[in-house]
Amino acid sequence: MNATTITVPQADPGAGYRAHKEEIDAAALRALGSGWYILGKEGEAFEREYAAWQGQKRAVGCANGTDALALTLRGMGIGPGCTVVTVSHTAVATVAAIEMTGATPLLVDIDPDTFTMDPDELVAVLDDPPPGLPPIRAIIPVHLYGQACDLDPMLAACKAHGVQVIEDCSQAHGATLTGRKVGTMGDAACFSLYPTKNLGALGDGGVLTTDDEALADRIGAIRQYGWKERYISDGVGVNSRLDEIQAAILRVKLNYLDAGNARRQAIAAAYDEALAGTRYAAPARREGSGHVFHQYVLRVPERAALMARLRAEGVATAIHYPSPVHLQPAYRGRTPLGPAGCAETARAAAEVMSLPMFPELTDAQVGHVCTVLRGL
Repeated sequence: MNATTITVPQADPGAGYRAHKEEIDAAALRALGSGWYILGKEGEAFEREYAAWQGQKRAVGCANGTDALALTLRGMGIGPGCTVVTVSHTAVATVAAIEMTGATPLLVDIDPDTFTMDPDELVAVLDDPPPGLPPIRAIIPVHLYGQACDLDPMLAACKAHGVQVIEDCSQAHGATLTGRKVGTMGDAACFSLYPTKNLGALGDGGVLTTDDEALADRIGAIRQYGWKERYISDGVGVNSRLDEIQAAILRVKLNYLDAGNARRQAIAAAYDEALAGTRYAAPARREGSGHVFHQYVLRVPERAALMARLRAEGVATAIHYPSPVHLQPAYRGRTPLGPAGCAETARAAAEVMSLPMFPELTDAQVGHVCTVLRGL
């Protein structure tokens, strides 16, 4: 096979549009014909429907997932003079959102099997914070690749220290932990609606959920200049709004989210079976976790060689993420780390790679990937 020919893409956000084209086109035209394009009926309906799907009292739409995190922090009164704990093995957006508020990020290490926040190190920094940092006011555990963090010990530790928990669910729409949906266990949850997410818009978008009605009201004001009354800013706010066309599209796609997650799980099961008997291990599953496979991630010491071999067979791969946040030029040397120095994070970043994963992969495409995997 020609090494430049890819027959199985790693991701294809356009496939989600093509699969539901008639409904999405009709929804977009409905929004266009309404003559109301910002914070209107489509956005209100999406917020109601998403909150109901998530099992929370309130949802607040915004411009993107980064803003969802920053708005939530601001709504909690977290900013300058506060430290927020998160991980370095994440999209840079998680850390960027903390700095957008003026707060200080503190990056702790990950569990090497699931790539999510190490609860033991979190407990260590809560019990004995690194010197010279402002008080820890919140944590942002990231439910990465579609799998829940080991959240229960984190929740207990944060409750003991009076620390807020904001779940970053941007890669885990619908994931569960011991039967509970992620995003329902902390004080609030934030979701990116970027086109490649399990629930993705056809542009940028974000949403946050909470059972705290007062918090939702504060965030709703902050996202539009701090307005409670139009043109009158009761507090300092920003402009971060989910537009009506994207909200209408998301309402359609929300109807297919559970089925899409089930398809991702079926693809993952096929990959698991294909890898059995090879020298490559399937992704670890946390006991009691319902993984929704935003990504299907292998850990491979000889990553470059394997990616080249798969590409030669027409199978595209990707790296999520090639560099930890704390080693990127904008953050290197200035971002506080936990006592482990993010050693496991650095090791993982050199070895992770993602196989093709999106619900619209055809059976033939999945079969081709499996055939290639069996031959490794």
